[in-house]
Amino acid sequence: MSTEANVASGYKGATFAFDSYAYVRRLRDAGMDEQQAAIQAETFMAMAEDRLATKHDIAMLQRDIAAIDAKVEATKASLQKEIETTKAELKRDIAAIDARIEATKADTIKWTAGMFAAQTALILGAMFAVMRMNQPPPVVYQPPAQELRLPAPQSTVPAPPTGR
Repeated sequence: MSTEANVASGYKGATFAFDSYAYVRRLRDAGMDEQQAAIQAETFMAMAEDRLATKHDIAMLQRDIAAIDAKVEATKASLQKEIETTKAELKRDIAAIDARIEATKADTIKWTAGMFAAQTALILGAMFAVMRMNQPPPVVYQPPAQELRLPAPQSTVPAPPTGR
């Protein structure tokens, strides 16, 4: 007598064949009480229903795995596309940052050169000023000065008469 049992593994309709009558008969022929053999057969059937996988169970698992693989591949493709987009955005951002750095370098070089020139001019001016202060005045030939006297004032007093 053949018995088919639904496996309680979540896949409805999965069955397996187990001849419980032949199992009980073999146990009875080996010396076991028929009632005990029947209980053991029922226990075996319950265990088999809970724990054994059928070909149908395996096929259903393979179908589920294939569906999950397809989802994984779709997700992988989507993530790859996002990675490529992010890479392109990062390259664009890096190029913009590099351009700003180059512009900043040029401005810094101009500013530094201007400050160097101003500082050099200031130092040279200070050096020349110090050198001029520490030098005696230049000797310049000057002819002797003429006296600038006013002619003697003429007296307004009449001169004494002369004899004549």
